[in-house]
Amino acid sequence: MAFLVTRFRAATGGLPPLFWTLWAGMLVNRLASFVVTFLALYLVTDRGFSADQAGQVVAIYGLGMLLAGPVGGALADRIGRRQTMLLGLTLGGACVAVLGFLRDPAGLTFVAFLAALTGDVYRPAAQAAVADVVAPADRARAYGLIYWAVNLGWAISLSVAGFVAERSMLALFLADAATSLAFALIVLARVPETRPAHHGAAPVVHGLFRVFRDGPFMVFLGLHLAVLLVFTQFQLALPLDYTAHGVGPRAFSLIMALNGLGVVVLQPLLSPLLQRHDGARMLALSSLLIGVGFGLNAFGGSLPAYLAGAVLYTIGEVIGFPVASAIVADLAPPHLRGRYQGAFSMAWGLAFTLSPLLGGEVLHRFGGTSLWLGCLATGALAAALHLAAGPARRRRLGHEARDMVAPR
Repeated sequence: MAFLVTRFRAATGGLPPLFWTLWAGMLVNRLASFVVTFLALYLVTDRGFSADQAGQVVAIYGLGMLLAGPVGGALADRIGRRQTMLLGLTLGGACVAVLGFLRDPAGLTFVAFLAALTGDVYRPAAQAAVADVVAPADRARAYGLIYWAVNLGWAISLSVAGFVAERSMLALFLADAATSLAFALIVLARVPETRPAHHGAAPVVHGLFRVFRDGPFMVFLGLHLAVLLVFTQFQLALPLDYTAHGVGPRAFSLIMALNGLGVVVLQPLLSPLLQRHDGARMLALSSLLIGVGFGLNAFGGSLPAYLAGAVLYTIGEVIGFPVASAIVADLAPPHLRGRYQGAFSMAWGLAFTLSPLLGGEVLHRFGGTSLWLGCLATGALAAALHLAAGPARRRRLGHEARDMVAPR
């Protein structure tokens, strides 16, 4: 017990109250984050879409997420973190609620795009707000705690989502909308503006060019995108592969809940240890574990194989994803934090856009074995390239640290 108390204090101590308010809001929002996981199944089972049609809609949903990153980042730097979060959470919740009532394919596709575009606008602003209020030395720990909260909500929601989905998909969408609006109310009542007081607002296009001219950041972002293309196969290819091997929606939901629960258990235990190790090595190990976790599906196709793979990619995301968020915050100049976080969110959106297209196409043309072996190869290659890219990023961060302490 003493060990657990010490580890808990090491993981949570010393962070400002405003961070914990944001943390609580993200937890509430994630308690019913169903659309990404169940959109494909909803379209196929409730609305009669074919697998390739559902994949196209999921890809368009991902396109909305892709655009939400730069839009949300630019808004966070221009109008502020608070206003951007309020705008995105309110509009996103409304769109998700409408999505559950539509039947027309064109309307479903359009509103799915709007739901992703508006609903994900808040993310760069929230991530930038964390960087605003948390000291650099504590950021990896802070982002790890946010990731823990997100996955706690994920585990709770998905542990019941499969049972609810078998009775009413509409209830899932309405619950998702309600938690977005609840987070908006928390922001309205408890979150002030955190944007630095002497914030120099660069023009939108110029600010984006600054981000995309940052060599070490773009190399990191490209490698992270490659890993995310593997990790986001849970959107379409993974549930379809489950179904092809006789593993139904309820088992899929519970395995996804196991993924979230694994993060909840492992994050507080591993977070203090991971801060002692080099970020490039942690990202390399994470990439390899995620690749192997999905690659195992090529050799199984059974529930035990799926469980073993889920354990590996869960450990991989616990090791790598908080480190990735901290690297983005460290590389970003204060006046461009929103845009850097927007570009980071854009990588997630691009992964959600391309993953169902690539996964569905490979699954259809070459079969599951080829897809999962490709995931394994992608993870291993990304791991090697993360190790190779580490020295340049460390030099960049070292130069910036010296500039901050140099006399003016």
